[in-house]
Amino acid sequence: QVQLVESGGGLVQAGGSLRLSCAASGLFFRIDTMGWYRQAPGKQRELVATITFGGNTNYADSVKGRFTISRDNAKNTVYLEMNSLKPEDTAVYSCSAAIRFRTYDLYGTGYWGKGTLVTVSS
Repeated sequence: QVQLVESGGGLVQAGGSLRLSCAASGLFFRIDTMGWYRQAPGKQRELVATITFGGNTNYADSVKGRFTISRDNAKNTVYLEMNSLKPEDTAVYSCSAAIRFRTYDLYGTGYWGKGTLVTVSS
């Protein structure tokens, strides 16, 4: 059984920084793309950033230059370094992972963590 567990959320003042982590556990061959998404109160979930197994990254325009996604493949962990935080970054941040269970799987199966709350005060 695969589990994704996020950590690192909390309350921070505007302009501050936080680092989120998401660790995947279970039995599988490899994790392909990992990502962070967020959902603010009353809004739809939106993409924050993604990173492929090889390290190619993609960011939402709203976080470019402020957030950095990275991963440690040996630890099956993805990180999100968040700097210059704004009140509008307040949301529940969830990680996702496309997991391949067998070497011959063409695509990964998507899994989600339960999320961690980030609150940015003005």
